Amino acid sequence: MAVEDFLESEVAIAIAATAAAISPPVRKVLRRGAVYGIAGVMIAGDAIMSFARGVGSGVQRATTTATNTVQQATAKPEARTEAAGGEA
Repeated sequence: MAVEDFLESEVAIAIAATAAAISPPVRKVLRRGAVYGIAGVMIAGDAIMSFARGVGSGVQRATTTATNTVQQATAKPEARTEAAGGEA
C-alpha cells in the first residue's frame, strides 16, 4: 500500500476502528459509555411511563367527575325535589 492509500477516509476509519478494538483502555471507555447510555435510556423510559400513568389517572378522574355531574344534572326532577325536602 502506498502512503496515499492511508490518507483515504475509508482506510483511516478502518485503521481507527481496528486500533480502538485492540486497545484495552479504549474498549473500557466504550463499554462504560454503552452501560451509561443504556442506563440513561432506561431512566428516561421510566420517567415517560410515570408521566403517562399520571396523565391516564387524571383523565380517568376527570371522566368520572364529569359523568357524575351529568347524571346529577339529568336526574328526575321528582327525585331532586324529594331530596331537597320539598313536595313534588
